Amino acid sequence: MPARIVLVRHGETEWSATGRHTGRTDIPLTEEGRAMASALGARLAKAPWNGLPDAIVLTSPLSRAEETCELAGFGGRAVERPELMEWDYGRYEGRTGHDIRQSDHPGWLIWRDGVPGGERLLDVAARVDTLIGELHSAHGVPHPDTTTMHEADRDVVLFAHGHLLRIFAARWLGQPPEFAQRLKLGTAALSVLSWEYGLPAIEVWNDVSHLEELAK
Repeated sequence: MPARIVLVRHGETEWSATGRHTGRTDIPLTEEGRAMASALGARLAKAPWNGLPDAIVLTSPLSRAEETCELAGFGGRAVERPELMEWDYGRYEGRTGHDIRQSDHPGWLIWRDGVPGGERLLDVAARVDTLIGELHSAHGVPHPDTTTMHEADRDVVLFAHGHLLRIFAARWLGQPPEFAQRLKLGTAALSVLSWEYGLPAIEVWNDVSHLEELAK
């Protein structure tokens, strides 16, 4: 089993800055988003993280996650995992919640009502469960330098997306995927999942203290 799972949401994009649902559209980081990713990397390079030299690093294949991973200093070690792609929002792709509630579905809530033409919440959770099951396995996950499976008890770093990582945390805790609604997560935020008395736990959530200098 992994010692810790470090979750990193990608930096800001033009769509995330305006609240537009960004699923499979491959939107790049803004200049601010790249600065966020670099600030995160500077933080992880210092104690107590020290660059997480022995960690397994996995990333969504979408460029906003991969670029965040690269700018944070983990690109050369990262393995793409399709399970980490963001929720497919179907016909609601690129639209804000306010617009959807005004024009299509009064009172719409993605966690309850879903998205037309996209993935069901349960389908996203199934992707997440597949990866969590692999991380829990006795043989660990593939290491980027080899095709063999390595022993567990290593840290794992995941670079991915807001809704996906919230669902990941909910399922890590053994909660239904709708529980993710209660886990707010900002761009370039750092979170840590670990253990407490042998049970899955949240150690750190939505920590953006490394972005304070950028706000000045």
